[in-house]
Order: sequence, then C-alpha cells, then structure tokens
Amino acid sequence: MASESNKMGLIGLTTIVTVNMMGSGIIMLPASLAQTGAISLLSWVVTAIGAMCIAYAFAKCGMYCKADGGMSAYSQEAHGKSSFFIASYTYYVCLVISAVAIAVSCVGYLGPFFPWLNTTPFHTFIGVVIVLIITMVPNFKGPKLTGVISSVTVWGIIIPVVGLSIAGWWWFEPKVFAEAWNPHQDTTITAISSGIALTLWAFLGIESAGANSGAVKNPERNVPLACMLATSFTAVVYIASTSVIQGIVPNHELAQSNAPFGLVYTYMFDETTGKIVTGLAVIACIGSLLGWQFTNAQVSKAAADIRLFPKVFGEVNSSNAPVKGMIIMLVLELLLALMTISPNLVKQFNVLLNLAVFINMVPYILALTGLEVILRKNKVSASEYKTGAFIGTVATIYSIYGVYACGQSAVFWGAIVTLFGYIFYGFIASRDANEVIR
Repeated sequence: MASESNKMGLIGLTTIVTVNMMGSGIIMLPASLAQTGAISLLSWVVTAIGAMCIAYAFAKCGMYCKADGGMSAYSQEAHGKSSFFIASYTYYVCLVISAVAIAVSCVGYLGPFFPWLNTTPFHTFIGVVIVLIITMVPNFKGPKLTGVISSVTVWGIIIPVVGLSIAGWWWFEPKVFAEAWNPHQDTTITAISSGIALTLWAFLGIESAGANSGAVKNPERNVPLACMLATSFTAVVYIASTSVIQGIVPNHELAQSNAPFGLVYTYMFDETTGKIVTGLAVIACIGSLLGWQFTNAQVSKAAADIRLFPKVFGEVNSSNAPVKGMIIMLVLELLLALMTISPNLVKQFNVLLNLAVFINMVPYILALTGLEVILRKNKVSASEYKTGAFIGTVATIYSIYGVYACGQSAVFWGAIVTLFGYIFYGFIASRDANEVIR
C-alpha cells in the first residue's frame, strides 16, 4: 500500500482523469455534428450534465466496491453473476467496435498524406486493416511499452483541441456560425437527440474514474471531486472547440471532412500547419488504439481467469500478454471493418459510433443500478446515500436516453448482439451447475 506522502492529490488525479477522457474520440465529431448543424452543440450541454452524473456514480462505486472487475463487479452487486458476464461481454464487444471506429478516424486523417486511402471503400478498408494490425502487435510485448506510448501520444490531440478552444476565437466569424446553426430546420429536441450519441461517445472512458482511489489522498472527497472537475473541464474544451470550428469552416465543407481538426487549422494558418495537426491526430489515434486494444485484452483475460470467458483468452506469453486473445479480437475487428465498409468514411464512423454507444450503455446501466446496493452494504450516512442514489438515478436515466438517441438500427443490432450473450452465459451456467451436482 502506498504511503500517504506518495499518494496523489486532487490536482494530480484530476489531470489523470482528464487525459483518460480526452483521447481520440473527439477527432471526427465536428464533421459528424455538422451534418445536423451547430444547433447540435446543445447536445454537449445535456451530455456534460449526464457525464458528470455518470462519473460521480462510478467514482462512488469504485470507492466502496473492492471486488475486481470494475463495472462488471458493480453490476453483480444488484443483478447477480449473470450480469457480471453480460457487462463484461458487452463491454468487450463495445471496445471491439470502438477500436474499428478509431481506426476509421485514423484513416480519415491519413488521407492528406496517402490520398489513395480515400479513393475507394476497398482502399479505406485496407487502411483500417493496417492500422488495426500495427496497433495490436506492439501489445504482444506486454503493458509497459503500451503504457509509455499511449501516455505520450494522447497529447497529439489534446494540445490542438485545447489550443483551438483558446486561440481559435481570433478566427471565429459569427456569420459563418449563424449560417451553420440549423441548416435543416430541425426542431430543438430533434437536433439535441441527433447529437447525444455522438457527444456521449467522446466521454466514454469515464467508467475508469474510480480506478485510482487506492492511490489518492482523502479519496472520499478527492475521487468524486476530481471526476466532476475533469468532466467539467473536458466538457468546456469539447464545447469550445466544436463551437469555434463551426464559426471558421463553412458547415457544408465541415460535414464532408475526413479530418476536421486538420481542416480548421488550414483555415486558420496554412496547409502546412493543417497537415502538422493532422499528423498529430494520427499519432494520437495510434496511441489511443494501442491502449484500448490492450485494455480489451485485459477485460477478456480477467473474465477468462474467473471462467466466464473461454480459457484461451487467459493464456499469456512470456511478456504476460494474452496474445491468443488479442489475435481473436483482431479477427473480430477485421470482420466488423469489412461488414461496415461504406463509400462515405464519415457515415461508416457514425454507424460504428452509434452501435458502440448503445452496446456500452448496457454495462453502464447494469453497473449504475448497483450503486444503491453498494452504498447500503457499506453503511454510508443517510445524506451520502440519498445524494448517491439521486445522482445515480439521473445517470441511469441519461444512459437510457443515450440508448434512444442511438437510433433504431443501432438498437436493433445492438440488442441482437446483447441477447447472444445470454446464449453464451447459458453454457457457463450449465457447466457450473454440472460441477455442483458432481
């Protein structure tokens, strides 16, 4: 156990949580949101409130639930062993989809350097395959290399996005922004709903908010506070950066861009600067993918270690990396990339994003509804219980709204994928029952 002097304070934890959230999820969103118009910026406000509630609830879960498994363990507190499996299974599927979506983003940003990638859907697919492979293989060497690379490369997108949020206002034109506000004359509710899944995607990762509570001074105060501060700061940066872009780049051009942050820096400075920012975004995508690929391999390994996933996912090499599980994951990613191939790269990204968000809401909802049980078991004060229960309920309702906002197609296919999980769990439950009988 770390001594009190070696533990992180509020500022250190806030920084870590902020960096964890502000990864590659933002880099394609300005183009996706532009298809609705600048009015979709209202979605950021709704999502920011929902994300802060989710972050607070997960921070409380992480503080009081000491069982391994993260969201899966939280869900088991309220829903039993089957929900541990379903939460692990759906989170695993979500990360597979997310990896392909990030790879699609990366290929979009590689376009200025390798134009042939965007000439045909097949060329785009080849690019996605290459990106997925080169971000998987380094993970065969274990977590140390992955951690070092990811912690550096993430700044490739954080610096341009934060820089744009601050300096971009010098180039902001109110007329351009006004013209982009509501080009399709949607109602406010429709416009907000159209952007909820997109903006929620940018905050995925807040489920890890409470993971560092054991290494923090005064965790009862600092963990929830750091989560709220980090989420608030991230929301401000996201809202500011996407607002600035809408006031610099004409909406019709932004909506068709495969590299929106590179495009806006081209408008602000010149083509060379735009390419530098585009290159930094590519580096950030590579690092982000490295981290997510390894994280998902660990999710499946943890499930295999407690016999909820096939044992092949738990087998490791000399570097303690679950290589066989990683290869299986890579095959699934390549199949998904082939199935979702589209003539329009932004459209392919949106399809993957909506599906990933819906499936990720399954473990979110299961875990969030475990908070009240966790608080009761730990005999917290009445005021702490009421606050946690209220915020947890708001977070759950928002997550359900996120499901609605994903659209019929994502909910349809996501529900089918989720229901298959119960078939898999049926075999596991049967095996366990057979062992008890013996």
